[in-house]
Amino acid sequence: MHKRMTITLDEAVYDGLYRTIGKRQMSQFIEDLVRPYVVSEALDAGYQAMANDSLREKDASEWINALNKDMNDEAR
Repeated sequence: MHKRMTITLDEAVYDGLYRTIGKRQMSQFIEDLVRPYVVSEALDAGYQAMANDSLREKDASEWINALNKDMNDEAR
């Protein structure tokens, strides 16, 4: 279900959106930009998908361990 709302934008911003995105696509464009900041399920699902990716987790672990070794070798 979609809700209608009115927002106020600087004229230059509106004109840029209109030229770049088009009048009929502005709402979807703004929704796509805002969604990750306000809908936590999407963010949670993304983090869960990354955590379930064993190859990604292995690579991240190797990178962190290598970074720790580099930091231990730094002069203090």
